[in-house]
Amino acid sequence: MSVRRIYVEKKPEYAVAARGLAEEIRGFLGLENVTNVRVLIRYDMEHITESTYEAAKKLVFSEPPVDILYEGTFPRADGAKVFSVEALPGQYDQRADSAEQCVKLLREEETPIIRSATTYVIEGDVSPEQLASIRSLVLNPVDSRLSDGEVPETLEQTFPEPEDVKTFEGFTGMAEPELKSLFDSLNLAMTFADFLYIQEYFRDEEKRDPTVTEIRVLDTYWSDHCRHTTFQTELKDISFADGDYREEMEETYREYLADRAELYGDRKDKYICLMDLATLAVKKLKKEGKLTDQEETDEINACSIVVPIEVDGETEEWLINFKNETHNHPTEIEPFGGAATCLGGAIRDPLSGRTYVYQAMRVTGAGDPTAPAEKTLPGKLPQKKIVTEAAAGYSSYGNQIGLATGYVKEIYHPDYVAKRMEVGAVMGAAPRKSVMRETSDPGNIILLIGGRTGRDGIGGATGSSKSHTSQSLTTCGAEVQKGNAPTERKIQRLFRRPEAARLIRKCNDFGAGGVSVAIGELADGLWIDLNMVPKKYAGLDGTELAISESQERMAVVIDPEDLPEMMKYVREENLEAVVVAEVKEDPRLVMYWRDKIIVDISRAFLNTNGAHQEHKLIVPVPKEEGNLFRKKAESENAGEGEKVSERWRHILSDLNVCSQKGLVERFDSTVGAGSVLMPYGGKYQLTETQAMAAKVPVLEGKTDAVTLMSYGFDPYLSSWSPFHGAQYAVLSSVAKIAAAGGDFRKIHFTFQEFFRKLGTDPLRWGEPFSALLGAYKAQMELGLGSIGGKDSMSGSFNEIDVPPTLISFAVDVAKEGDILSPELKQAGSRLYFFPLKRDEKDLPDYKQAMELYSAFHEDCQAGRILSAYAVERFGLAEAAAKMAFGNKLGVHVEDDFPKDTFFAPGWGGILAEVPETAVRELASRGSLVGVVTEEPVLSFGNDRLSLEEAIRIWSAPLEKIFPSHAGEGK
Repeated sequence: MSVRRIYVEKKPEYAVAARGLAEEIRGFLGLENVTNVRVLIRYDMEHITESTYEAAKKLVFSEPPVDILYEGTFPRADGAKVFSVEALPGQYDQRADSAEQCVKLLREEETPIIRSATTYVIEGDVSPEQLASIRSLVLNPVDSRLSDGEVPETLEQTFPEPEDVKTFEGFTGMAEPELKSLFDSLNLAMTFADFLYIQEYFRDEEKRDPTVTEIRVLDTYWSDHCRHTTFQTELKDISFADGDYREEMEETYREYLADRAELYGDRKDKYICLMDLATLAVKKLKKEGKLTDQEETDEINACSIVVPIEVDGETEEWLINFKNETHNHPTEIEPFGGAATCLGGAIRDPLSGRTYVYQAMRVTGAGDPTAPAEKTLPGKLPQKKIVTEAAAGYSSYGNQIGLATGYVKEIYHPDYVAKRMEVGAVMGAAPRKSVMRETSDPGNIILLIGGRTGRDGIGGATGSSKSHTSQSLTTCGAEVQKGNAPTERKIQRLFRRPEAARLIRKCNDFGAGGVSVAIGELADGLWIDLNMVPKKYAGLDGTELAISESQERMAVVIDPEDLPEMMKYVREENLEAVVVAEVKEDPRLVMYWRDKIIVDISRAFLNTNGAHQEHKLIVPVPKEEGNLFRKKAESENAGEGEKVSERWRHILSDLNVCSQKGLVERFDSTVGAGSVLMPYGGKYQLTETQAMAAKVPVLEGKTDAVTLMSYGFDPYLSSWSPFHGAQYAVLSSVAKIAAAGGDFRKIHFTFQEFFRKLGTDPLRWGEPFSALLGAYKAQMELGLGSIGGKDSMSGSFNEIDVPPTLISFAVDVAKEGDILSPELKQAGSRLYFFPLKRDEKDLPDYKQAMELYSAFHEDCQAGRILSAYAVERFGLAEAAAKMAFGNKLGVHVEDDFPKDTFFAPGWGGILAEVPETAVRELASRGSLVGVVTEEPVLSFGNDRLSLEEAIRIWSAPLEKIFPSHAGEGK
């Protein structure tokens, strides 16, 4: 038999994964009868010589100091249950791919084939039903399956020859009922109105029937993910429901209409839609002479600003890019791969703009991960499995690519069981002189650089535009792309080389939509040869080649004469690249496969984005009942509590307040040596930071330029009022930048919207409109704009909807010496609260807010602030405790300080540590809260809570989900 099989197992003292799984089986599944768990990695290999195999056993497949290697089989206890899990056919197996590459490094002429699987050994008196539950815990049917355990005769895979792409015969002549039947059978993301529109186009313009590929390409091109179809829907008959805040919301709407009239005049092509509401503030601010530092380009999807950076005393222009990206859909059904490609997807936009991505932020939303397995909804993965595997996927990708994850936060709300929220945001930078912004001219060629095409990722764009049902877990597997971080890292290295970057006229990534969108967006006229697209394996047909997505491929436009030089740089970075397309004069998208054209569509038709959609809209108006500003901020399970210490305990144990250090430490926050703030600050690294900061990544020389990024959002506030929630999301993100030492006047925003599937209900459509109206108000009042964003409008599962979500990401540029860390610095300091004032409708006083943040920045610059914390839903109580943890200094609050103020929500306000010498200058602007003490105690008058107990309470809730301490050999 030519196939060799080996098993590799960690020695008992290093078997961390096996011990963790055993604890999960006993704790999460409640199977105390499981006495031992073993985890082995199984490798099957073929076409490997004896000498290379002997070397690879110790150099590639195992590490002798920590691993035990078994050949053929392995010993096991009598009665042990054994099963193996392997990737589904067509799913990328990074372990096997990496093993093949490493074996080739040992001997270049070898062409090994390697497959991997994970083998589990369960010891104890386990029933068949219990074994099935264990299998369900470790196996996700979306991407893996049980292996039969037999050693195969060969690892060579044979794929059936794909059929030619079919044409929908008779399509243009179908009557509407017949057309509707065809539409229903195809499971498309587009609407039936779009389908009718396509029929009309092919009947009247092309005078032929479309191919299967053309329909799939149009479905991808016009998907919500690629073309923001929901956000582009014309909104008609807009009205406001009854409620206690209707007058204020209608006033903001009238301001928006007045600004539209000023900007557009009587233009008929500018209709009201969510996209217009999301972008109009920036247009108005630009007309007012603001936002002059934004880079104006139609090439990239990332936000881009031009910033003067001083390097070795010389000032030069740099591009600072930032981008947020969601992968809610794939992460919900395949957490590891979905979250990994969330980061890959966030990276790809700045990367396609030729900026070097150097720092990432991760903000996620989940249901309660501590809920027992039996509470899992049918058709869903357990929340614990989702949160832990998603964290593993995102951190794995970031750690492999060498990207510092500067900030991680998971938000818990019961409605995120509808669909997990997985959001990544990244920072990128490059010298402006290294980046060319040119047009794609006829005769230019297009290179495909990077990874190969497979079936994983087919339908990702359209799939993410659909809401979920109980069947999604078993029907959406192919839509989840498989991340390949090392390949994207190679592209980063290539694009960071100025000599290579300057050859690139234009670039686009192979994210949503694959070839069809990545190359299709680069020029009006294109001839694409799908025969040239590199494949992971044989058997892919023309449609699959056209729409399969991945993060790790780039479409690059260059002049033909620059091809030899570009290929030289590509080879030096160990990348693959092929010429796959040419820019043509005729404005048509043409794709060729085998010996015929399978796509031939006019650019004008593609650019229509489908049939014009219209919808009636009613804006929901919140009522006074449920207003979070009018009730004490306590955990839902907390009583009123007479003692301050008891209320403090309840707050510290809340899932949205408690420590997430075990989660955060799965991510590398220091790689690249550019991080300025650690995720947890202080001597004991226990004070949670609220912003991430990193040095601008210069290749040569030194700079003290630093970028800052923060986020703002509270699902509970937004669930009561999306209008209020969006405004305080913006102000919270600003307050966190200010508390970290940034200058609020230089902030740029990018927004993330995540709402339920809107359907046909006008009130559902009014929900994101309400949030965007609030965000519009905040931008105009502050004079700061959101220069980018991302919308995801499919947050529904059966009858459950995600909370209305508008996240504000704020970005600033500062000096390294400006940055403040949030932990208390010295005993004797005073704590002052600088609140954000609200009117009688609990809306922000923007004039006071700008005065607050401006004065606070001046105080920081003058050294009058030692540390600061932006206050949120749980008020000063949360902020003071977290500031105290890092250096284990105490806080004493005088008994006459208002308790309701201490525990009240305070979005946009800042709690600051002020040295005693600066009290006189600050006393008139803030309220004295308390004093920093040497004694490690949180006290309010005579009511005391030891810091040791507070930290223990704060650390406990998520410790079993994300352990922050090793298991001490258990």
